[in-house]
Amino acid sequence: MSGKSILITGCSSGIGLTCALGMRARGWRVFATARQGEDIERLQDAGLDVIYMDYDKPESVEACVSEVARKTHGKLFALFNNGAYGQPGAVEDLSRDVLRAQFETNVFGWHDLTRRVIPMMRAQGAGRIVQNSSILGLVAMKWRGAYVASKFAIEGLSDALRLELRGSGIHVSLIEPGPIWSKFMDTALKHYDENIDVEHSPYRAYYLERRKRLAGESKPNRFKLPPEAVLKKLIRAVESPRPKARYYVTVPTHVMGALRRVLPTRALDAILDKASDGN
Repeated sequence: MSGKSILITGCSSGIGLTCALGMRARGWRVFATARQGEDIERLQDAGLDVIYMDYDKPESVEACVSEVARKTHGKLFALFNNGAYGQPGAVEDLSRDVLRAQFETNVFGWHDLTRRVIPMMRAQGAGRIVQNSSILGLVAMKWRGAYVASKFAIEGLSDALRLELRGSGIHVSLIEPGPIWSKFMDTALKHYDENIDVEHSPYRAYYLERRKRLAGESKPNRFKLPPEAVLKKLIRAVESPRPKARYYVTVPTHVMGALRRVLPTRALDAILDKASDGN
């Protein structure tokens, strides 16, 4: 039994839900966040400590941390930033507001929550901050520029934070999944429909084909793993006495992580060009 507490965001389904239930099963006290009332009720029925939080609403982030601090008497040990979404679309088709919205959720909200929990961890001289990044935080692919940019930003912020917290007892780790079975694509399809002007885009033909893939009308990705694969890495990141800076998940992440270290940019671009159209 761990007896320690962890705050996990984005727990309505997929990775967040799996990690919340999995960590509770290991004896952790889990604080799970969600935005929708029905999701909050469902998580409460599952026996979790549930808190409403929306990364886009700073007041809800502040209230979440205050509630966790009150319930743990200021003894939160771990944070797992997980809640995020992907905005599909070519870079030239992303309006300023659409790109800003992607960063508001995937970067600024994560940063706000992270900096608010650090004082608790500093006071106890120990803590774990785990960021659920992506293979797209390591390499870029076409048609995913907003999401890629947000994950590159998280990678950089986390690397800087890890260096700044050396000697504090607080460790910062990044989990970098490739394709995982979740509702991520369903959400991406919603944002695609809402924010991309397909008819006036030079990429119209591609978008029409891509939408079929997002809707599940193409062959399945043989490299996809269940969300339990991320849970295994989260356990290591928060329970290992010497956690790693990065944890790769899925074969594509391992492959791309290796290729970016050894290939010149031109060769890597050729591979990423084909991979972008094949996923």
